[in-house]
Amino acid sequence: MPVKPKWERLADHIRGQIESGELAPGDQLPSTVQLKAQHGVSTTVVRQAILVLQTQGWVQGVHGLGVFVAER
Repeated sequence: MPVKPKWERLADHIRGQIESGELAPGDQLPSTVQLKAQHGVSTTVVRQAILVLQTQGWVQGVHGLGVFVAER
């Protein structure tokens, strides 16, 4: 089985936090800088993971404020 790309592993991790209730609707995700440091990944990896989660409806970005867990 092929290894998942880093962005996919990060997206899975955040999705898991949302599914478990660790992150609730309306909660703000850590910043890109914080996610980079916590997971040892690049800005590109963080942005790709967030983009995928936005596309899937798990999170929503608010310009100038950050990324928040979406109501499901």
